[in-house]
Amino acid sequence: MKSILFLFLASLTGTDAFAPSTTSNTNTNTHYRHANSLSFLHQPPVTKTTATILQAGGFEWEDPAEAFDQGVENPFKNPELTKGTDGNGDMMIDPARLLGPRLQGTNLYFIGMMGSGKSAVGDVVARRMGTYNFLDTDQIIEKATSLKITQIFESEGEESFRTIEAQILDAVHAYVRCVISTGGGIVTRLQNWSKLQTGIVIWLDVEPSVIYARIEGTDRPLLQTDDPLGTLEGLLEERREKYEQSDLRIKVTEEMDEEMVADEVIRQMHDFIDDNPPAWRQAKAKAQAEGLDWVQ
Repeated sequence: MKSILFLFLASLTGTDAFAPSTTSNTNTNTHYRHANSLSFLHQPPVTKTTATILQAGGFEWEDPAEAFDQGVENPFKNPELTKGTDGNGDMMIDPARLLGPRLQGTNLYFIGMMGSGKSAVGDVVARRMGTYNFLDTDQIIEKATSLKITQIFESEGEESFRTIEAQILDAVHAYVRCVISTGGGIVTRLQNWSKLQTGIVIWLDVEPSVIYARIEGTDRPLLQTDDPLGTLEGLLEERREKYEQSDLRIKVTEEMDEEMVADEVIRQMHDFIDDNPPAWRQAKAKAQAEGLDWVQ
């Protein structure tokens, strides 16, 4: 375990960190990053636009509506955005493109069982958003240690793998504008929840039978048993209570591909933001409901 952790920690601090691949997104005419390391996180700080300085209560302060609210609303509740130019009801813009301004940099964490589609769906969501980076914690671990996940399990055991996984999460959670696919067992360690809950946690809930049909015959370490399906069912029951602590639960059925799942994630994300506005927005609504001026 010590040697693997040494390799992992050295990879985080080394100057020759693995560069991410930048993929052109022809649909949105922008770029997103699918990274298998943490090197892309060392970016120049985003230039902050100057907000209007207001006088209130003898103090100067920035109008929160200008600083945070970019006027982007839920496109599924805005008829003007749901009408296609050809009259067929298609969206004029991809609703995923409007998530970035509404999320204000908040990370998205995908959790769920192995084979539930976290990597595929997370990549699609990040690509469609255009302004978020995609990270897969398993890919980062493999790149950092130069070992396959199966090799780490075989040589060091699951506990060592979970330790590395927790350190990866600890490294990435401090950054913003990331869609992060996590390992199926990341929820088993209580310490990880303090990191996951700094963002929005999305559970891809897939029946074990559907998962097994997807991954049958693969070398998943935890499924090297006489009854892989039974093992899957047992793991899900062990983790279900923890998965249920997610902010969003996306029920994935057998006929849904990654684009369909991504569509549901995006729709539920917009609804979640509506239902969980930032504190300043709640204060503004309360003041207006009481007939008070928010800012003059």
